[in-house]
Amino acid sequence: MYQPAHFRIDDPVAQQALIAAHPLATLVVPTDAGLEINHLPLLHDAERGLLLGHVARANPVWQAAPRGDAVAVFHGPQAYVTPTWYPSKREHGKVVPTWNYAAVHVHGQLRWIDDEAWLHTLVSRLTEAHETAHAASLRAAGATPPPAWQVDDAPTDYLHTMRGAIVGLELAITRIEGKFKLSQNRPAADVDGVVDGLRARGDEASAALTTALRPLRR
Repeated sequence: MYQPAHFRIDDPVAQQALIAAHPLATLVVPTDAGLEINHLPLLHDAERGLLLGHVARANPVWQAAPRGDAVAVFHGPQAYVTPTWYPSKREHGKVVPTWNYAAVHVHGQLRWIDDEAWLHTLVSRLTEAHETAHAASLRAAGATPPPAWQVDDAPTDYLHTMRGAIVGLELAITRIEGKFKLSQNRPAADVDGVVDGLRARGDEASAALTTALRPLRR
């Protein structure tokens, strides 16, 4: 990934926060037949240096031997930035549009796991993580969340069937790259203009990017 120094993020806390907030990854797997690309939620086990997830058994990606590292791309907040938001446009006019975004690329060795007990532990962990995030979102909106759904709420025979329809994956992390392109290369007044412009736009993507930009405001 192209990373100018002012956009590069090496802080593991910031990287992990983006992964946790945006767990749906684009998983790119190089194979003899070319690149296999899938979209799936992944759980980051930072303590063990792993990404964990699963694919449908019907998905042929798990039967193809990876050629080198796979890459999981986590996409954070993003939005178009118009130069009309920059005070510097009125000063000298030397401005152009851009796109602000945050992303984390996780590289690693991929291993497929076809084991029901392992899968039960995985889906339990995934469920707990996402049910917790779901409840937190409801509380933030002023609502009272219902009791969290748990894997064992479903009938045992049904769970056995559903686990048989998936194959687990484990990505042993070799490298993480973070890029937060958030107007760090602009003057402080232009950053303020971007924050104000995004807030006025009022859509969900702009609101998320506003939150990411706020620490840069002087």
